[in-house]
Amino acid sequence: MTVDFLYWAGCPSHPEARELLEEVLRGRGVDVPIHVREVRTQEEAQELGFPGSPTIRVDGRDVDPAGENEPPSLSCRIYNLPNGRVSPVPTREQIEEALR
Repeated sequence: MTVDFLYWAGCPSHPEARELLEEVLRGRGVDVPIHVREVRTQEEAQELGFPGSPTIRVDGRDVDPAGENEPPSLSCRIYNLPNGRVSPVPTREQIEEALR
């Protein structure tokens, strides 16, 4: 299993998302390295298909499949939650579902 954590340093929500990701991995007993990558330019965002910060992918799949189709952007990301609200970080459930 591979876990990628992509972020833009200008986004204030990436530390919270990384902490949540680490917590979920520990809670599920998943001991894999998190491949962390800072996205620094719009060109990198284009190359990586980076829909905003933070982006978490498990085995290449975004934890929020609906959001991964957003245009690549060097900006903060908005996650659409199941209850219709939005958040700057994914939910615990979205991360857990991606790990299944």
